[in-house]
Amino acid sequence: MPKYYEFKVAGYYLYFTSFCVIECMHVHASDRKLTETGSAKFFVKENGDTVLQNRGLLNEREIKKIQSFIKKNYQEMYLKWASYSQEGFYGK
Repeated sequence: MPKYYEFKVAGYYLYFTSFCVIECMHVHASDRKLTETGSAKFFVKENGDTVLQNRGLLNEREIKKIQSFIKKNYQEMYLKWASYSQEGFYGK
């Protein structure tokens, strides 16, 4: 599972799976096993805003922290995503 970063954000790893690179750019957040089961899923727009598809185990405060982190770092995160996928941002 490729992680966007080796550190946790709001207690969660941010990553994607090799199975999900056929979709537009998104970020899974999980503090446990790095699988889609039980993880939150944020689709990322080209301006860094996110659309929450699944909240997983996250509470509202954690969701807001992760959304803020993605907004500040989405361009750098996209470089990692683009090395695995031909798909672009959400809504494109």
